[in-house]
Formats: sequence, structure tokens, C-alpha cells
Amino acid sequence: MTDGKNKERSEADAELEREIRQGRKFTLAEAIGRLAGPGAMKGQSPVARLQQAEIEIASWLNDHLSDSTGAVAVVLHRAVKGSELLLNNPDQPLVVLAAICQRILDSDDLLKELVRQADVMWGSVMGERPYFDKQGLPPDPRDPYTIESVRITLADVVKQLAADER
Repeated sequence: MTDGKNKERSEADAELEREIRQGRKFTLAEAIGRLAGPGAMKGQSPVARLQQAEIEIASWLNDHLSDSTGAVAVVLHRAVKGSELLLNNPDQPLVVLAAICQRILDSDDLLKELVRQADVMWGSVMGERPYFDKQGLPPDPRDPYTIESVRITLADVVKQLAADER
């Protein structure tokens, strides 16, 4: 007796499903969802962990980095995003951010390159010629990103992240 009811119900469900699908376009996303089966994403985020880490870093930089035009934040985020350190530690994005900032602070060459990229980005955004630091000369007073100002900014990031960790 229950078999008859189940059969009727499954036929009714199938008919309802046919009616619903009749007016819809079949998409690649739907095909993938059907292949994965019901509950394939159950309990998991549809956003990959690495992408979640990148978003968390971008959000933290946006909320905590004092950077008037945002060039340092963009360049720093780009450096962290492409790093092997983040690929190997996507579950600790802010620890990775602190480590990369410290690595840049510990290397004059990396710091100079970050400042150069920030200057280029600033010039592009502002539609102006960037002011690059020149060896042996004092920085241009109109330059928003000098080696010293970026060094202070990165040291502040490291300090804030250390305080957040406690």
C-alpha cells in the first residue's frame, strides 16, 4: 500500500519538476549542480578558501591602512595575493599579511620596489607624473609615497596586526 503512494508521489514530483523546468533555459551552472548532486555544497562555502583569504586581507587593509589614495593598499594586496606564503597558509591570511609586511620592511630592495609600484599606481589614478625617490636626493615634498612614509605605514600595519592577534 505504501509503494503505491510513493509511486504516485514520485510521479507527481516528476511532473511538477517538468513543469518548472519547461520555461527555463538550461545553464552550465545548473548542469554542474546536477552532476554534483543534492547537498554537494552542504556545509561549505561556494567561495574557495584562498579567495576568502584574499577578501579578508583586502577588507582588513581597507579598514585599517591609512592611505589617502589607496595605492599602497592595492600594491600590498597584490603582493600578498600572489605570494607562495598565502598559497600555503590560506587559513591564516592576516598572519601572512604581517609576515609579508615584515619581509618588505627587512629588505631595502623590496621596500623600494613597493614604493615605486605605489608611485606608479598613484600617478595612474591621479593622471599625474609620479614622483620617484632619487638616490642621494631628498624626496619631493609633493610625493605622497616616499620610502620613509611607506616604511612607517608598513610598520603600523605590523603593529596593528600584532595587537589584533592578542
